Amino acid sequence: MTDKNRSQWDLGRFIETLTYFEVIPFLNWVQQLIQGRPKDNQYRPNGGRNVGVILVAGATGGVGKRVVQRSLQQGYKVRALVRDIDKARSILGNDIDLVAADITQPKTLTSLVMADIQAVICCTAVRVQPVEGDTADRAKYYQGVKFYQPEIVGDTPENVEYQGVKNLVQAAAKYLPQANEKPIFDFTKPSAELKDYWGALDDVVMGGVSASNIQLVENTALFAGNVSTANSGGFASIRTKNFDPPFNLSDCEGVKLRVKGDGQRYKIFLRTDTKWDGIGYSYSFDTVADTWIDVHIPFADLIPVFRAKVVKDAPPIEQNRVCSFQLMLSKFEYDGALNPKFSPGGFALQLESIKAYGRATLPQFILVSSAGVTRPGRPGINLDEEPPAVKLNDQLGGILTWKLKGEDSLRESGIPYTIVRPCALTEEAGGKELIFEQGDNIKGKISREDVAELCVQALKIGKACNVTFEVKQGDNTVNSIDWQKLFSDLVKDK
Repeated sequence: MTDKNRSQWDLGRFIETLTYFEVIPFLNWVQQLIQGRPKDNQYRPNGGRNVGVILVAGATGGVGKRVVQRSLQQGYKVRALVRDIDKARSILGNDIDLVAADITQPKTLTSLVMADIQAVICCTAVRVQPVEGDTADRAKYYQGVKFYQPEIVGDTPENVEYQGVKNLVQAAAKYLPQANEKPIFDFTKPSAELKDYWGALDDVVMGGVSASNIQLVENTALFAGNVSTANSGGFASIRTKNFDPPFNLSDCEGVKLRVKGDGQRYKIFLRTDTKWDGIGYSYSFDTVADTWIDVHIPFADLIPVFRAKVVKDAPPIEQNRVCSFQLMLSKFEYDGALNPKFSPGGFALQLESIKAYGRATLPQFILVSSAGVTRPGRPGINLDEEPPAVKLNDQLGGILTWKLKGEDSLRESGIPYTIVRPCALTEEAGGKELIFEQGDNIKGKISREDVAELCVQALKIGKACNVTFEVKQGDNTVNSIDWQKLFSDLVKDK
């Protein structure tokens, strides 16, 4: 090729690309010296992050506030559903995402409240306290040290325990993702971190002059630019920086793209090698011009390639360590074959989301109910041997009866769920061994600390799906709990 047939190569863009993807340490050091280091690595790509939001209802209550704390500690994004923002701030602090709503008022359960949720933990309950004047020592009442005559304060059990729970279930059903999908990138929720994860990687690195970029527009990511075959080039792409830790997709079958293209054939690459120029696992997919489509990409169909050449002896992709993603429009397919739907010039590919699919179904709605809900009116029950809530069910507005109806609304919803029925709740320190039973016969007590930890752990356990069980604490303090074992012994609801 003569100099007249060559286009002007952009050295500056070449250096900018290598710097963005941290290929040359010296360039990265110079850039940080000029621009300053990122504060606390605020936008460092983290494949272990949880994309969706855990919505905690009843977040200012004894169990709810602990659920919020433990969810945050385990890396979840948390949104607290509360009735009084100012009160909630005083209890939960200033750093928590608060939304004002009332589950007894379905119109308040808006898209602002429900958007982007991946699961709900419902800890709501009517307020029960000692009859006014019975005692000034409320601490004894809450610890279960001494029993004082209780009464309902505020809204009724029917409105809160049944209708409120039913309202929340119905609202959540409209917003929860498919149970077998795991969000990876949700471009419908633009953020600075999403934009910072992705950068252009074009044929400028091979001497070409193609140019692309990624922009967050209209609640989508727009991968667009111009592809040129000059200088023996012919590809444009966007790629993420390496994620640390990587994404663990070992429980999934593949990834799904929601895209709108221009009729051309594109490629996606998943990489498990953190090296700049390592093996990528590729899949080609066709788009339909100006039409949104879902593209399912089974891990089993990914092709290991190095610089567009198939690597014959490469092992299957290690799904538990996916460290980067890349989207590309290229003149070439594999091993020198041409892309039959490629045309040079302008192109555009919009993305709404990238998700993993085929994962084991996990609970999406955790409901904290109560032991004893089936006992009022049950034949053979000796009320003298029952806890106060069972004895006083009618006096307390049918509290357990309405809790059971609230449970039923969740069981009938089709949402994957876990229903936890704790025995008497205490303010004692957690860390006790836990005893699970089914059939609603056990009596005992349990720390609110342990109930909160149980709720958060259930979100990650397939065996916790669609089960109802009672729980109390044992006598022994334990350093750790085998949650999988505890849940594996439970029988799923019919």
